[in-house]
Amino acid sequence: MPPVFRPLPVDPDFPALEGEVLGIWREGDTFRRQVAERPAERAYVFYDGPPFATGLPHYGHLVASTIKDVVPRYWAMRGYKVERRFGWDTHGLPIEMLVEKQLGLSGPASIREYGVAAFNEACRAAVLKYTDEWERSIGRLGRWVDFRDDYKTMDASFMESVWWVFGQLWDKGLIYQDFRVMPYSWRLSTSLSNFEAGLDYREVQDPALTVAMPSLDGAMAFLVWTTTPWTLPSNLAVAVGRDIAYVKARRAGDPMVYVVAEARCAAVLGADAEIVERVTGADLLGIRYAPLFPYFADRGPAAFFVLHADHVSTEDGTGIVHMAPDYGEEDFQACRREGIGVVQSVDDEGNFRASIDDFAGRNIKEADPDITKAIKASGRLFRHDSVTHSYPFCWRSGTPLIYRAVPAMFVKVSALRERMVAHNETIHWVPESVGSKRFGPWVADARDWNISRSRFWGTPIPVWRCARCEGEEVVRSMAELSASSGEEVTDLHPHRIDHLVLRCLACGGQSRRIAEVFDCWFESGSMPMAQDHYPFENKEKFDANFPAQFIAEGLDQTRGWFYTLLVLSTALFDRPPFENCVVNGMVLAEDGAKMSKNKQNYPPVDEVFATFGADALRAYLMSSPIVRAEPLRFSERGVREVVRNVLLPLWNSWSFFTQYANIDGWNPSWPTPPVAERPDLDRWILSVLTSLVDDVNEQMEGYYLDRVVPPVLGFIEDLTNWYIRRGRRRFWRAGAGADKAAAYATLYEVLTTFVKVLAPLLPFVTERMWQQLVVTPGFGGPDSVHLCDYPVANSAHVDRALEAEVARSRDVVRLGRALRETHKLKVRQPLRRVTVVMPGAADRAALQRQADIVAEELNVKRVEITDDESALAVPSFKANYKTLGKRFGKGMPAVAARVTELTAAEWAGLQRGETVSFEGQEIAADDVVVTFAPKGDLVIAAERGITVALDT
Repeated sequence: MPPVFRPLPVDPDFPALEGEVLGIWREGDTFRRQVAERPAERAYVFYDGPPFATGLPHYGHLVASTIKDVVPRYWAMRGYKVERRFGWDTHGLPIEMLVEKQLGLSGPASIREYGVAAFNEACRAAVLKYTDEWERSIGRLGRWVDFRDDYKTMDASFMESVWWVFGQLWDKGLIYQDFRVMPYSWRLSTSLSNFEAGLDYREVQDPALTVAMPSLDGAMAFLVWTTTPWTLPSNLAVAVGRDIAYVKARRAGDPMVYVVAEARCAAVLGADAEIVERVTGADLLGIRYAPLFPYFADRGPAAFFVLHADHVSTEDGTGIVHMAPDYGEEDFQACRREGIGVVQSVDDEGNFRASIDDFAGRNIKEADPDITKAIKASGRLFRHDSVTHSYPFCWRSGTPLIYRAVPAMFVKVSALRERMVAHNETIHWVPESVGSKRFGPWVADARDWNISRSRFWGTPIPVWRCARCEGEEVVRSMAELSASSGEEVTDLHPHRIDHLVLRCLACGGQSRRIAEVFDCWFESGSMPMAQDHYPFENKEKFDANFPAQFIAEGLDQTRGWFYTLLVLSTALFDRPPFENCVVNGMVLAEDGAKMSKNKQNYPPVDEVFATFGADALRAYLMSSPIVRAEPLRFSERGVREVVRNVLLPLWNSWSFFTQYANIDGWNPSWPTPPVAERPDLDRWILSVLTSLVDDVNEQMEGYYLDRVVPPVLGFIEDLTNWYIRRGRRRFWRAGAGADKAAAYATLYEVLTTFVKVLAPLLPFVTERMWQQLVVTPGFGGPDSVHLCDYPVANSAHVDRALEAEVARSRDVVRLGRALRETHKLKVRQPLRRVTVVMPGAADRAALQRQADIVAEELNVKRVEITDDESALAVPSFKANYKTLGKRFGKGMPAVAARVTELTAAEWAGLQRGETVSFEGQEIAADDVVVTFAPKGDLVIAAERGITVALDT
């Protein structure tokens, strides 16, 4: 007679098993069917943030991908239609930098010389270089996502929707153009947004110069302090605070009178400085000084005087600030109020222009030492120090950012801020602290967003400007552009449309598109609409299903994608863009360092898959702090522990059932007693399983992924080390009576239900189990576990009293075994008696029903249960200083003495939850540390109100 269930190998090969399952899914078209077989009216919307396809997926991607797979799989099994489309971020600086390197180019000038059209086509060709590797790695992880119907930000349909988004903002008055000081990447020759500038701060050491600016009458010199010497050639003013106290003072041995803030005098001039006069900042306003460099001296009365600025402080420096309006936002605003304009002394690539003739053509940062030398040679260098501080770097090129006055186009986020804050408060963040303590303050302080980039490969900003009247027109679609230009438009990239000249609607002149492209974060923020070509297509679908139920990305996206989604969703629809957000932390090397290919301080992903399998990696990641937005030190030992504690026990339980079911020829058609008539052991495991189902559903509905694995581990322990171990003789027994039928039916129900519970987390091994337990034998049900409905708690199986009873007996067994181990009493050695002290009569009665099991587990001849501890040991009591010290303070000696005098009756009362009063406060059981001196040959252990004594 052939076996009912396919026999399992003794030693499982989980990676090989996963390869087989991947084949099953391909042949069965299982992912497509999981989506297709769920009703459209029960849509669960998930947004997948598009990664850049310029590199191979790493552990950070796998963390996010695991989260993005576990949650959609769960909700699909809950009966929802969960479409999962992969997306690619194909525009912007990451791709341009990659192609620049490939072509041997550096910066916009070399790109223009090479040819923008040729460069953009090279970007198009290179952008999806690693898509095959991504699909392979993501597929090997077990993530179900549609790569065939993916979206790309370079698709014309996507770009057209981005144009529509921009047009809506334009119509709402949320777009404006201005000349502002912005974070600027000289390596990329483009301005960045403020939130991009916050993506990469580093601790750096910079020169710190204190420079003298003598007044024209020679009566005094203003001391200014700066950490950016390269801005000094563009100095046009110095700033004070009008209400700040200043002094005119001399330092020892120096006849010059210096002006500094009084609060900074000792630090700058020394404690023995001679104060000549005390003044306020208001007294200094308008005083003129000699230019530090001659480059802009011809500005005469229009510059080089003392002005007021709100940002001047006395926390560091001299209390007087050097002002270069081109290179500081506060400088720019303060100088503009005084009629001082910019000088544009630095070019787009971070080199000094010809106007700074001594340093023309040189990189500004590289010129710092020579600028310092020139100041020293002029006699104006008061002090040369260095300072270590946090400084922003370009998130793509890794070069230091500068702040530079540039023309840019902005979204008026300040007008949306209040509504954005309100929407954020409706989002369920996991962990909550990300939304309230990290993202919330960032949103509350949101600044207007610079969305224009002086680059090439991106979605062009669809503004046509008239050469005659400077009137501007926004184009919102390909059809509109085709109609206005008289030329069919099918590709919206700049090199495809920038030749199109439109007729100005205001004056009839010629309008050409402005040169800038969108910040690629604007495209990412438009993703909910653009992935479906909204509103040109799928309007009803989008309107019915916005916002998304779920998104998940790394912590860095609080200043990236999460933010841009919220800005655009608020601007367009006055709604939050998503309802639930799971935020993951960063994966570090095992030593806590950043993962580095050069250092080879982490195992390659493929090796982990080949050694342990994807299920083990998934469970390891989902049970770690990383799903609480905390860092994870990746350890192969941790993955191995998952194999040992989860996969192998699960396999052994499955193998145990298969082996004995095949011996007996069992199948689900065997007559089986109703659950209510089965032995306690069966009813207990079914009740525990029901509690697990209830718990996991609660955690998954709350998106608390890290709370799923611990109860799963607990259930595996219950199943393997109690149910199967305690019940194995039932399977060994000859014949096929009602008890054996109940055992088989119970274990089969447990296994087939448990695999459904585990399926979103461990998709491979659960699929193999389902195939072997259900599909191959032909026992009905879907042909994949992932096409099943997720289990719901069966209230008929719940027996909380029985669960508590077994839990108490297992506590006794655990304490008894620990005593045997501590005192080197082997379990094979029978003992006379175990005595258990429990305060509650109901607990004692429940344990009495389990007494035979306790006796068998501990190998004792007799189990005695009592509420009298005095028969076992003499207790002694000490105060718990940790809990009592906070309440009694200096009165601790007295309360400590009182605790040592507790009577046996008082201690018994404390164990029942009562308290003892002392000096107006209550002493509880947690406030007492108790030790026992055993009587006779007893060995004793106590925990959580249970005392266990073994009579040796």
